[in-house]
Amino acid sequence: MWRDGDFRRLWMGQTASQLGEHASLVVLPLFAVLTLNADAGRLGVLRAVGQAPILLLSLFVGAWVDRWRARTVMVLTDVGRTLALGATAVAGLLGWLGLPALLVVAFAVGALSVFFDVAYQTSLVRLMKRDQLVRGNSALEGSRSAAQIGGPALGGALVSLLSAPIAAASSALFFALSFLSIRRIRRIESIPERSERPPGVWRRIHEGLRFVVSDTSLRTVCLASAAFQFSFAAMMTVYLLFLPRELHLSGTAVGLALAATGPGALLGSMLAASLPSRFGHGAVLVSAAALGDGVFLCVPALHGSSAVTVPALLVVSFVFGTGGQFVTVTVMAVRQAVTPDGMQGRVAATITFVGMGLTPLGSLLGGFLAEEWGLRASLLVTATGMMLSPVVMALSPLARLGRALPATQDAPPKAAHPEAHEMDLRDTDAAHDAATGTSP
Repeated sequence: MWRDGDFRRLWMGQTASQLGEHASLVVLPLFAVLTLNADAGRLGVLRAVGQAPILLLSLFVGAWVDRWRARTVMVLTDVGRTLALGATAVAGLLGWLGLPALLVVAFAVGALSVFFDVAYQTSLVRLMKRDQLVRGNSALEGSRSAAQIGGPALGGALVSLLSAPIAAASSALFFALSFLSIRRIRRIESIPERSERPPGVWRRIHEGLRFVVSDTSLRTVCLASAAFQFSFAAMMTVYLLFLPRELHLSGTAVGLALAATGPGALLGSMLAASLPSRFGHGAVLVSAAALGDGVFLCVPALHGSSAVTVPALLVVSFVFGTGGQFVTVTVMAVRQAVTPDGMQGRVAATITFVGMGLTPLGSLLGGFLAEEWGLRASLLVTATGMMLSPVVMALSPLARLGRALPATQDAPPKAAHPEAHEMDLRDTDAAHDAATGTSP
């Protein structure tokens, strides 16, 4: 796999992009606090604006990415993020940057990152053979895990040692490096087939949703992801209160306990490259999910001094990181295998949208339970809720997947066709819309 120069360029570009993205998630808030003297409320708004594109744009991005070369999308988004953060650095150094402009930058960087993330998942399918998807995803997700560990630390260090504007410029440099690497990919992707009268964005989104719903494996992934993200958001709201208030841990100890997830994720990425082909994708997927999610059931039982609880929490976070990343890599390979090339972007975006869409409600539920039931009981309930995800997978055909990845499923009928068949198929579309209550 590593002999493939195009994959190396993709891996290097994606690694640089992830470092820049995760560094900017720290740099922009620190820019607001240290340079613009933003209070907690304004800082919360800034973070929300940066995360909003995931929910607002994911489905549209999936529809657009499927109609363009993934390499082109990644290159353009790298250029956009480089320019946005570079302009932020210059404006900050000159004293011209205010909070409204920083909000615009945060939204723009977040939106472009959604484009990049969907495109790079699509590009892997076009660069590699089916039997290399798990190893390819393992390498890419491993670098993403490393970026999640090193990016925030690097961003914070740059702000502390240099200044917020210089740190923003450094984040822009990572995106520039990603651009230089990805633009050197030589393999020419075929442009997805387009009809003479291409369907609109809403119809393409509908095709992606319909394809996910019609495929058992993808439908299971959606349900399991939604159950996990909802419960995990609720659990983390309680967990971040439980550690300092019930276990009386310092901020440093809390950060240390959470940081152990990163090394665990690196191990999970490496294990996912080999174990599914030896023991079967379904068996290891369900086992990893049950182990990684179930380990949090041990946390409510913790008592005592930090000398006892911190090592136990490190183990919990490490096991959770290992199992979680193992599931991520394996599920991504299964999704890519069953999805036709022309649907990759829409399917990836649909699963992201469904999985992440319930997280705000989960966070609200966690806060409500913590107030009504207490932290220890709420943590046990929300951690139990996380077990819904492996249960959903265990009860589905996903659990019976063997050592080989499943076959690619047929794409749904196109919403628009060449002129020769247009009249007949227009009647078919009208009948379908009438039956389902949808409109073009």
